[in-house]
Amino acid sequence: MYITAAILSVILALVSLAAGAPKALLKGDVPAGLQSHMGLSAGFVRFIGLAEVAAAVGLVIGLFWQPLGVAAAVGMTVTLVGAVVFHARVGDYANPETKGNAMAPIVLALVSVATVVTLSLAM
Repeated sequence: MYITAAILSVILALVSLAAGAPKALLKGDVPAGLQSHMGLSAGFVRFIGLAEVAAAVGLVIGLFWQPLGVAAAVGMTVTLVGAVVFHARVGDYANPETKGNAMAPIVLALVSVATVVTLSLAM
């Protein structure tokens, strides 16, 4: 079970770092899109980015100390559920042009739940 937990943790950490770093730095199209399309403030976008980067760090450290990995995966799940709510609030799931990008938080939330379960079972 630990190998599965480790693989899921690494995948989730890489995705979390790749998604969080541009938001934390407020660089690129994604932070600008979150501000214009969803109406989020720059501070809130940066907060989300820092939370995603912290989750990535926690997931990597959690490979050696599973309680931290579980906490990081739970935090990532909460962040992703929030993303799903924000996408639903602006109507991204009803719009064919934005539906594809809006599905990513749903898939990643499922991966983060699987990471929580496998890390918990590996302890």
